[in-house]
Amino acid sequence: MRSAVVSAGFLRCAVDSCSVQRYRLFRSVCGGARSSPGATVSMEKARLTPFPREQTATRICLVSSFATELLEIRSKEKKPSLHVLVIPGNPGIVAFYKDFVEALYENLGGQASVTAVGHISHSQKDSERGRLFSLHEQIDHKVDFIEQELQHSETSIVLVGHSIGAYIGLELFKRFPNKIQMFVGLYPFLKLNKNSVTQSVIGYIARSSLLSKGVSLFASLIGSLQPSVTRGIVRRFIGPSWSVTAVDVACCHLLKYHMVRNVLFMAMTEFQKLTEEPDWTFVRANEDKIAFLFGVDDHWGPLSHLEEISKRAPGVTLSVETEGHTHGYCCNEPGSFWVADYIANLIKNHRLIRNN
Repeated sequence: MRSAVVSAGFLRCAVDSCSVQRYRLFRSVCGGARSSPGATVSMEKARLTPFPREQTATRICLVSSFATELLEIRSKEKKPSLHVLVIPGNPGIVAFYKDFVEALYENLGGQASVTAVGHISHSQKDSERGRLFSLHEQIDHKVDFIEQELQHSETSIVLVGHSIGAYIGLELFKRFPNKIQMFVGLYPFLKLNKNSVTQSVIGYIARSSLLSKGVSLFASLIGSLQPSVTRGIVRRFIGPSWSVTAVDVACCHLLKYHMVRNVLFMAMTEFQKLTEEPDWTFVRANEDKIAFLFGVDDHWGPLSHLEEISKRAPGVTLSVETEGHTHGYCCNEPGSFWVADYIANLIKNHRLIRNN
C-alpha cells in the first residue's frame, strides 16, 4: 500500500506541468489591464462564456523521419500573414492544448493559422520503439519542423512556448530571428528553482533509471485498468479540476510506459541544462519582441524569475496572471480561454494582424 501511494505521488509529480492545484483565486488589480513593454501587469478576466469554435484537426507528419503529432487550425484567409506556433511543455502532448488552440484561433478572428507541435514520442503510439529523447533533441526537432513546414513560406511566425516550451521557444527564436516576429513564454520554465520540493523529487526520480522504469510501469498499469477505473484515478489524484478533454487525454495518451519514460528522461536533461543562465544578451537585443506571462505561486516560473528578467532585460513585456489558473492552464477551459485572450491581445497590440 505504501509503495502504491508513493508511486501515485511520483506520477503526479511527473505530470506536474498540467497540475491544477487548489490555489486561492486572485482578482485583477487593473480595470482594463494591458501589456506594455517593460511593465509588470495583471490581465483582466477573459470571457469564459461558451462560444462556437472551429475544431482543431490532428495529423501526423514526418519530421526528419520522426512521427510528429500536430494539432492545428488553418486560417480562413487564402494567404494568411501570420502563423502561431505553439510549443508545449513536458509532457508534450498536443491534445492537452485543444481548447487553447481553438480559443486562440477564434480570438484572432481566423486571420492566423494556429499549430501546436508535439514532442517526439510524446504521443499515444510508441512510434520510435522505446527510444528516449533529450531536451536538445526536442529542440532540434522543432528547428527541423520550422525548416520543413514554414521556413520557405512568406508567413511570419508568432512563437508561443509553455513551461519548458518557453525555453525551447527562445532557442528557436535564436535560430530564426528574422522569421519569428514575436515570442511569448507562458508560465516559463527557464531555470531551476532550488526552493521547489517538486522539482527536487522529479529530478531524483528522473536521474534513476530504476525509479523511472518503476514509475513508468505503474503509470502503464493504471492505464491498463477498466476505463472507468482509470478515469476515476486520474480525476482523483492527478486532475481534480481538469476538463473532460484533459482527463480523456491523460487516460488515452499519458498513461503509457514509453510516454512516461520519455517525460522523465526529457525532465532529467532539462534539469541538467537549466543549471545554466538564459542567454540574456539575446533577450536584451530582442526585448521588444519578447513577452512572458507568469503565474502566482508557480514553482516552475516563480515571480523571482520575473524580477530577474525585469532587471536583466527591462524592455521585455512582463505580465502576471492573477485569476488562479496556474501553470497547467491548458487542462481546463477557463484557463485556456484566459490565456488565449491574453495572447490575442498581445498580437493585436503589436499590429501583427488587423484589429477588427
